[in-house]
Amino acid sequence: MKPIAQIKEPITHEMELFEKKFQLFMSSRVALLNRITHYVVNRKGKQMRPMFVFLVAKMVSKGEVNDRTYRGASVIELIHTATLVHDDVVDDSNRRRGFFSINALWKNKIAVLVGDFLLSKGLLLSIDNNDFDLLKIISVAVREMSEGELLQIEKARKLDITEDVYYEIIRQKTATLIAACCSLGAASVKPDSEHVERMREFGELIGMAFQIKDDLFDYGDEKIGKPTGIDIKEQKMTLPLIYTLNNCSEKKRRWLINSIKNHNKDKKRVKEVIQFVKDSGGLDYAVKQMKIYQERAFSMLENYPASPYKSSLEIMMNYVIDRKK
Repeated sequence: MKPIAQIKEPITHEMELFEKKFQLFMSSRVALLNRITHYVVNRKGKQMRPMFVFLVAKMVSKGEVNDRTYRGASVIELIHTATLVHDDVVDDSNRRRGFFSINALWKNKIAVLVGDFLLSKGLLLSIDNNDFDLLKIISVAVREMSEGELLQIEKARKLDITEDVYYEIIRQKTATLIAACCSLGAASVKPDSEHVERMREFGELIGMAFQIKDDLFDYGDEKIGKPTGIDIKEQKMTLPLIYTLNNCSEKKRRWLINSIKNHNKDKKRVKEVIQFVKDSGGLDYAVKQMKIYQERAFSMLENYPASPYKSSLEIMMNYVIDRKK
């Protein structure tokens, strides 16, 4: 059985019901909107975020979920989808998961409005049901994601990212949403309990490992995939590169910065940068840090009794760093 199928197994019923509820939550009286949201729903990804919500909820409550859990999963998916639609506009990207993006098919103006619609749907779903604790969790995540994106843009201009700043960027950009999923799952069934903060921290740790793994794809090897150098072309400062910049000679540092700033479209130069980062131990260092985050996440589950939901979360933690794409 593939890892995703294994992870989903204890929550198969919940995920099927979630999909039906999610489509209802997305509905509108505007035909154009319904056509676009139908397109979005039919091209969904692995749905890892709702899976985190249901698995955490069932683990902390000994197998129980309720209407709040479904609303929490729907809110997170609505917000996540809104951010993806807006990201494609910001990045001028025409593809998403191998399909045309919303902005490629319906242009930027409509894509921005659709993103706004999905965001407001998510917020209203919480407000209309008095889920103010869930609304706070998701609102903090949206704020942090925006701040993380802007911090990355600010730092990319100067290429002066330290390791600490890098961790703050990926915590806000990526880890905060996974943290919100896990926190929402716990809050939906055990509001105002210690599980809410513990599961937030657990999700944040997984999110950190997840993003470092994404950084490694840019350098690639036989185990990870082919080297693409896309982050270097976009002048994104990732952990392998930051480590290398901080641990090489001044001459090589100047060459690296010049390569990233002025020669990032030169395929030969990008390949040389990738090779230099590998030879300097940048990849090994990033793998080591990723595994530290993973081990810390595992330790957060130690006090929970064995269950199919806990097992699925453990498979998920291994999948995050073993995945091939």
